[in-house]
Amino acid sequence: MPRKNLPGRPATGGFILTELEEFREEKDAFFKSHPQSPLMPEQKNTFTGLSYFPENPALRLEVKVEEFPVKEAINMQTSTGDVQHYQKYGKFKFTVERQEAELTLYAGQHGFFLPFADALAGTETYGAGRYLEPESLGGGKFLVDFNLAYNPYCAYNQNYSCPLTPRENRLKVSIHAGEKVFPGALYE
Repeated sequence: MPRKNLPGRPATGGFILTELEEFREEKDAFFKSHPQSPLMPEQKNTFTGLSYFPENPALRLEVKVEEFPVKEAINMQTSTGDVQHYQKYGKFKFTVERQEAELTLYAGQHGFFLPFADALAGTETYGAGRYLEPESLGGGKFLVDFNLAYNPYCAYNQNYSCPLTPRENRLKVSIHAGEKVFPGALYE
């Protein structure tokens, strides 16, 4: 991502941040102090920031989604036993470290949704998976930037209900991009 000079910071001496780094700083500030943060008060007291993989330009992808002719309705189970309603929109293939992978893209009431769990789930990344909201670029193409992969709120606080990653989006490859597992969870 391009580097951006932040207000009040010189453009020299290593103070220039990429857009991704700036986004991560803003997210950390939100988690630490915003009233709508998913963190519990005791978590906020010791919170020093989320843990991320380094920015990986190779995992910022423009993909061609093979749209399904019939959009199958799916009831996605959530972490609290509820269901959320989506449609299977299409699928796309991509390569990670010379390994082929495929994911299914879903459409919901708030746009496109891409839950996925990679080979690092349960060790370096959240066990139930991470999320993305891919951006439609038109013509069946989407921007899928795994550097923006994030943990659902239920990774921080069990009071949230989060869709569980469907079996078809559980990858055998490792995605070394985006958010890592949250070490400050108050529950297992």
